Amino acid sequence: MARINLDTIKKLDKDRNTIHTPVTATYTVFDTTDGEHYVQIDTYGKNDRAIPEKISQSIQFDKDSAKFLVDLLNKEFDL
Repeated sequence: MARINLDTIKKLDKDRNTIHTPVTATYTVFDTTDGEHYVQIDTYGKNDRAIPEKISQSIQFDKDSAKFLVDLLNKEFDL
């Protein structure tokens, strides 16, 4: 599981990029006991995996990281 550290995230220009195969994803919304609101996105990998329904990656967004992502997407896609 991962939470984005907004203090260290930076743009990285790569020489090679590939388009990934679409996979199944779900999201969960929850609040912590101290009132913080989170959205978690889980991906499940390809169907030919040994355990296809096992979560491959999870990423959590709090309000600040969600705002960062929305601003980034708006900028990069000219939304």
